[in-house]
Formats: sequence, C-alpha cells, structure tokens
Amino acid sequence: MTQPTSDRLYDRNFWLAFVSQSCFVSANTLMAHYSRWIEFLGGDLSQVGMIMGVGALLGLVLRPWMAQWINRLGARVMWACGYGIFSLSSLTNLFLENIDLEIFIVRSGLVMGSAIVFASGLTYISQTTPESRKTEAIGIFGIGGFLGMLTGPFVGDLFLFERLRENFEMLFIVAAAANAIPIFLLYFLRPTLNEGSKSSLRVSDFLLITRRHWPGSILLVDFAFGVCMTAPFVFVASFIDRESLDMPGISVIGLFFLFYAGIAILVRLSSRRLPDRIGPERVLLCGILLMSIGMLCFSLVHAGNPWMISIPALLTGAGHSLMFHTMTSLTLQPFPLAVRGTGSAIALMMLDLGTFIGAPALGFLGERYGFSVLFATIGGFNLFSGMVYAWYSKAWRGTAEIKSGTPNSE
Repeated sequence: MTQPTSDRLYDRNFWLAFVSQSCFVSANTLMAHYSRWIEFLGGDLSQVGMIMGVGALLGLVLRPWMAQWINRLGARVMWACGYGIFSLSSLTNLFLENIDLEIFIVRSGLVMGSAIVFASGLTYISQTTPESRKTEAIGIFGIGGFLGMLTGPFVGDLFLFERLRENFEMLFIVAAAANAIPIFLLYFLRPTLNEGSKSSLRVSDFLLITRRHWPGSILLVDFAFGVCMTAPFVFVASFIDRESLDMPGISVIGLFFLFYAGIAILVRLSSRRLPDRIGPERVLLCGILLMSIGMLCFSLVHAGNPWMISIPALLTGAGHSLMFHTMTSLTLQPFPLAVRGTGSAIALMMLDLGTFIGAPALGFLGERYGFSVLFATIGGFNLFSGMVYAWYSKAWRGTAEIKSGTPNSE
C-alpha cells in the first residue's frame, strides 16, 4: 500500500468518515446507561463492574483476528461489519429478563461491535490521510466521537425518565436503528488499497507483526486509558444514582457529558497542531495529568452540590482529548501502512484489557469503600502509567532533541 501523495487532509472522503463515526458514537453512548439496565434487572455495583469487564473480554480475545481481517478485507468493509454486530447485539437486549449468562454474551456483542468499528475507523483514517498529518487526522476524526457523546447520554436520559422496561427497550431499538445512516455513508467512502487482498489470517502472523514492530511502554498508557474509560462509560451513571445527584429539569448525566465532550472538542480543535510543534509525547503527558486530577475531583461532588460534577467532567474530558489521539498515533507509529490494522488492534486490545481487568476490580472497590476510592484508584494508576512512559520514552527531553532523531530507549 502507498501513502496518499497529496498533503490535503480535509476532503469529502474525510468528512464522510467523520459523520459516519459521529452518528455511530451517538448510538454507542446511549449505552452509557447500560449500568442502569443491569441494576434494573437486579444487579448491584459489583455485578455492573463484572458484566462490563467480562463484556470487554470477547473483543480482547478476538482482536488479533479482527486485525488480520482488516488487513485482508479492508477497513471500510470491516467497519460495516462492526455496525451490524452492534445493532444486532443492541436488539438482543430485548430478550433479557434477569442477570444470567445471556447478559454477559449480549454485552460482549455490543463491545465487540464497537471494537470493530473503532479499530476499522482508526485504520482507515491512518491509511487514507497524509502520514505527516496522521496525529492531526486521528485527533480531528475523534471529534466526531465527542459530538456523539453530546447527544447520546442526554437522549438516553429522555427515554429513561421512568425506569420502566418499555423505556429501556425503546433505548435499545433506537441504538440499533441509528446505525442505518453510518453504514449507508460507508458506501461512498473510497476503498483502501488492500480491500480484497490475500493477507494472512493466521494469528501467528499477527504475533509476528506485533513483535517486529513492538510499540513499547506506550502500551501501558493504552491500558491505563482503558481503566480510565470505566469512569464515564461504566460508573458515572451509578455514581449519579447512588449519590442522589439531582437537578430539577436537568439531566445530570447529560450535563456531565455536555461538559466532558464540549471541552474535549474545544481542546482538540485548539491543540490540533500542538503535537507537531512540541511532540505528541508531551501532549500525551499533559493529558494524563489532567485525567488523573479530574478523577480525584469526583470526591468533591455530593448531593448538596450536584453541579460540581462539571469539574471532573471538564478535567477528564480535556484529558481524554489530549490523550487518545496522541497515544494512538504513538502506538501506530512503528507499524507500516499495510499492517496498520495490526497496530490499531494492539492499541485497542490494551484498552480492552484495561476495561476487562479494571471494571470488576473497581466495581468491588466502589461497593465496599465508596466512589471516592474507586475514582482515586483510577487517577492514581493513570498517573503511574504516565510516569513509566515518561521515563522510558524520555518524553521530558527538549522538542529539538526529539526531532533531531536522538535514539529512543524503545
């Protein structure tokens, strides 16, 4: 595969991919209310963490095959498959009656569908945009996800104004139906050069490619980011309910994501060229610091001041905005274009692993010691990952030294 020769980034193809991803994330973030569905079926916070964590396991186990299929069929084709799996899994929730094996399977399907979508989207963007602007491309593409976050949780709260079964069922139907537009838009994207190629589907080749282009300590940051994502997408809804955060006429979870995604969009736009000027490593470390401080600020929020949820929302949203595209770009960096599917997969595998291990452990901590300990643990571990990465990558060095090609320890 060859890299696009033009340095133009924002063309019709990019914006079609952007809108498709944004529409999907609106549907996907309706699932920010999934912990409430688990509790409606009779589960507690420990079971919320267990179901959400185990739900990430299938995506984690299948990532190597996903990567090889992306390399073989092309990112656009696998992208459409991910939309289909997510929609089918969303509708399958209509048949659940209680907490048993089926809910683990259904949640796994939702996570696997999302995993295919995000891996395919990242791969597609990295293969169809100028290499010199790869970090910027991933960053701006990610704004589509933040736009989806602005609407999904808020719309979900409208459906769940009463926690009745028919309201939850409508939520899942809408989440499935909302994928019609994204999958339609994929038809108009230009194909990547490896669609229909004869790339190997053997997992041994995935392991060989990963070992040959091993990204190093950035994978610990990918893992920690997966742990961090349990906060907004697993535990925040339960936190709001358990702490009795109520604001008459206002959706508290909608407010949280309004601040979270709103600041993320502003930060991402204003800093889109920052990685090129000071290096993606430094931008990443700033994001890690903001994310960790934001997690600690959840302890400030209680029933008497529900509006204070805006503070951790702003800090963690800004941290997310600075972390994801830089850590993804740094993970993809060692992988040649033709095997970027493998690079995307290994990055998201570590994120899944963070959710798989983090959610059950954090759910236990939250049930036993409270939400302040839960969120502080997330923040502390994320900060630790940043310190390890800074040490091994020498990310504190001057920008000129980084650009001069001084050997990296990795």
